Amino acid sequence: MNQNTAEDTFFKNPVLGHPAGLFVLFFTEMWERFSYYGMRALLVLFLTTSIANGGWEWKIEDAMALYGTYTMVVYFTPIIGGYLADRYLGYRWAVVLGAFVMTLGHASMAVETPLFLYIGITCLMIGNGLFKPNMTSIISNAYEKHPEKKDGAYSLFYMGVNAGAFLGIMLCGYIGEKVSWSLGFGLAGIFMFFGMLQFYFTQNIFGTIGLPPTAESKLISKEKEAQENTAPHIIRDRIIAVVIFSVFSVFFWAAFEQAGGSMTIFAEKFTQRELFGNTAWIFKITDALLTLIPLVVITYVLVKLFSKTVKDYALGNSILSLSFVIIWGIVIWKINRDFSTTETEVPASWFGILNSLFIICFAPFFSKWWESRYNISGPMKFGLGLALLGLGFGFLAYGSMGITADSVVRVSMIWLIMAYLFHTLGELCISPVSLSYISKLVPASWIGIMFGVYYLFLGMGNKLAGSMGGLIETISQQYSLSTFFLIFTLIPLGLGLLMIVLSPLMKKLMHGVK
Repeated sequence: MNQNTAEDTFFKNPVLGHPAGLFVLFFTEMWERFSYYGMRALLVLFLTTSIANGGWEWKIEDAMALYGTYTMVVYFTPIIGGYLADRYLGYRWAVVLGAFVMTLGHASMAVETPLFLYIGITCLMIGNGLFKPNMTSIISNAYEKHPEKKDGAYSLFYMGVNAGAFLGIMLCGYIGEKVSWSLGFGLAGIFMFFGMLQFYFTQNIFGTIGLPPTAESKLISKEKEAQENTAPHIIRDRIIAVVIFSVFSVFFWAAFEQAGGSMTIFAEKFTQRELFGNTAWIFKITDALLTLIPLVVITYVLVKLFSKTVKDYALGNSILSLSFVIIWGIVIWKINRDFSTTETEVPASWFGILNSLFIICFAPFFSKWWESRYNISGPMKFGLGLALLGLGFGFLAYGSMGITADSVVRVSMIWLIMAYLFHTLGELCISPVSLSYISKLVPASWIGIMFGVYYLFLGMGNKLAGSMGGLIETISQQYSLSTFFLIFTLIPLGLGLLMIVLSPLMKKLMHGVK
């Protein structure tokens, strides 16, 4: 089967205007992100919680250092995973192997000993390197002849990413904080395993896309590469554009990833989370609706996919359906448990679901925007995204005025809610668009490794996020908490304006890619 036939197979049986195969990737990525963000929501809280409450009572600076190293390396390993998939494994086997190794990693962390913590983190680093770049590479190859639909496809795929993050943070965070840290970490591994099985038993929907390279495909790839290299100066300019986008991404993620560190600490130590009486009931009702409505939407997508593919892929669909039955069971248990108590303390990890919730709400709008005649250029999207990120931190800088590291003052939850809203809008302008533009700008034969390079820059941003987040106490003691967040306000705003100024140059470097 040649590449054109493979694309024809992939584009059969559309679901919500896109191929059914895109939603197989949607749900596979959803469960992987469930596991990643579910664990991430717990890691710093678990490490810094007192021994009396089941944690390890690490210093914040030490916990953030480990968090930063972990989130850095999980973005460094994709360059190796992309290379192995491009040359030897193929994208599909790399995804399956990566998911299996990550399942082992989450299982190890559930043991709750220092040895198994580090074993688990190592497995997650390796597994993520095999998994992450190659999921996006499958989409890139599938949409190779449909570049005009890539921005929309990646935005919908990104909705799956954040559906998983939403469920993972909500359920793993809740169970970890309120029931057992081990159960919280273990739950992440269970659904990573479901995601692996669902992908494995449904992978034939991709035709030949993502299979291990053969001698014939390598020859075709070399011929394509030779054709693409007929204008080396164009390739050079486009690679320069990718590098510029990647450098700006470092600063975006250094600020954005405060969500797993300093913003979680702000939620735990400085945000009013104890609710009583009518306020507690209002929150419980709101939280139940925030939980149920997105889950209903995601279940609707599942039903649409099921109706199109169940005849050909019954086992894969059955596994996916079973995973949703379990999720619904846990959600109903959680809601019932919450309504059985008269007082409410909002878990510090709860605020992390807001990012995912807002993405589920706004991703379809952005997808339509990027496909409309009002679409803006990639550099303008980057500039807008950085500016929105900075504005989000502006709410935290204002809301935390006068608070120091030793302060007992607790502020309204509205500041965190507004920050997550603007961070999400900024993320939608940058993250899925980055994936789409890389796939358009680099030669097809370089896709896997260039996604790996992009994630390398993201890793730098994540390590910087951990290093900067670890300074929250130092800066708060010397100046104020507001000063700490003001740093993350001004830098993204300045870089956003700079990218807008550079927009004409970036368009020249992109040589017509829109």
